[in-house]
Amino acid sequence: MSRILVLGDVILDRYVYGEAERVSPEAPVLVVRADSEETRLGGAASVARLLRGLDAEVVLAGVVGDDASARIVRELVVADGIDDSLLLSDGSRPTTTKERLVGRAANRHPHQIVRIDREDRTPLYETLQQRLSALIAEQLAECQAVLISDYAKGVCTPELLATVISAAKHFALPVLVDPARIADYSQYQGCDLMTPNRVEAELASGVRVASPADAAMVGRALCDKFGLSAVLVTLDKDGMVLVRSRAVTSEQSEEALGNRLAERDGYVEHFPTRQREVYDITGAGDMVLAMLGQCLAEGRSLPDAIRLANIAAGLEVERQGVAPVSWTEILAECQHDRRPMASDKLVTLDAMAALAESYRQTGRHIVFTNGCFDLLHVGHVRLLQEAARLGNVLVIAVNSDTSVRRLKGPSRPVIAEQDRATMLASLECVSHVLVFEEDTPHELLRRIRPDVLAKGGTTADIVGREVVEGYGGQVVRLSQFGNNSTTNIVHEIQRRLDHQHGSNHTRSVHPDHEPVSSI
Repeated sequence: MSRILVLGDVILDRYVYGEAERVSPEAPVLVVRADSEETRLGGAASVARLLRGLDAEVVLAGVVGDDASARIVRELVVADGIDDSLLLSDGSRPTTTKERLVGRAANRHPHQIVRIDREDRTPLYETLQQRLSALIAEQLAECQAVLISDYAKGVCTPELLATVISAAKHFALPVLVDPARIADYSQYQGCDLMTPNRVEAELASGVRVASPADAAMVGRALCDKFGLSAVLVTLDKDGMVLVRSRAVTSEQSEEALGNRLAERDGYVEHFPTRQREVYDITGAGDMVLAMLGQCLAEGRSLPDAIRLANIAAGLEVERQGVAPVSWTEILAECQHDRRPMASDKLVTLDAMAALAESYRQTGRHIVFTNGCFDLLHVGHVRLLQEAARLGNVLVIAVNSDTSVRRLKGPSRPVIAEQDRATMLASLECVSHVLVFEEDTPHELLRRIRPDVLAKGGTTADIVGREVVEGYGGQVVRLSQFGNNSTTNIVHEIQRRLDHQHGSNHTRSVHPDHEPVSSI
């Protein structure tokens, strides 16, 4: 497990939720009836929390005040399993706190109405800077990466950053910076990767960034102006653009860069993203920094790290507030974004239960069906296509060979379980397939908790109905497409074989007769 040091401005995020019911008679403002409150880690602490969601060990370096908000921050940090030994206190300043009022109207999606900030942006006094940098230096030998999350709240002073970046270089650790919204990036000189968003890149360069081409030009200018090794400009719906400096690129061969662009002006690559339904952009930049840091700490290539960060940021904006994204969710999204092989879709029950939870967190509806599926036929295919239209993810549970024999008799199945599962997984409408031993799918339904249980129109009683309806799911009886069944197909094959055998016998007695065509 990688250990990552996160340095930066630690923030406490408070959320007050309520119904936006009417306009106040006192002033032209909304009246919100508060019904719940929530506190979360923000700033550098948010990055640390997101890293914990990616299974990293994290030590958080920063400063809080000596107040009630500081005590809440420490409780949340410890609860998330983050090392707080480098989280120092300064009684002369408040803990940076952002309080958001979030209103709902007619039970629709909530939106922020106002944010109140409590903060002191003055730089840390010199003695505290020296103490923090000394403690950080003691920890670096045990770390695999350093992440700097700068919100311009006074912690990331030029002197402190210079000391930390130099110490990290001594241990050959990658240093990644999510910069503050400032014009001068000279304090980040020596870092390995900078991750400004569109607005931050425009402020630092003085150039409007309207396209990936603009981002490439700005990235080159920032690398040259501030001596940066690489800049990754994040462009929300337009993805991300990576620019490496001329100096870095000149040390690499074109062959090492593969089919990516190697120019005299440096290395440039655009990483597009999939369009998302954006609920809340809060935390997208933190998620990018966390995923990049975790991947580089594990030794992954920078392009691969960026692709994963792109996916993770996309998942982050689909949820309200900042919430960790797990590797299980990343894996599910990777499978969604590409056309998987049939073998990729074969899963165990444990894996499927974890995938189902990640699908629910991203608002996808799971459809479940089960059966023997011996001798896959057109009736099966049409039923599965209809089932798939009931949601976003179609899961098929296939009876094992032993359970089929218990249900159908010793002559079945005709096709072995692994082959049946693989054929089903090869259908484009199918998301996942698993094999189960039990005679009923009750345990699978309890673990996976699909939104919809779908069964064919020939099924008299839908087994598992009580489980699904018990937790609020839906049970759907699918259409009946003709008189297709494996049993009928097996009987028809036997009839034709018997008929063919009789015809061959007749031909031996009456050689002038024409033989019956075989199947």
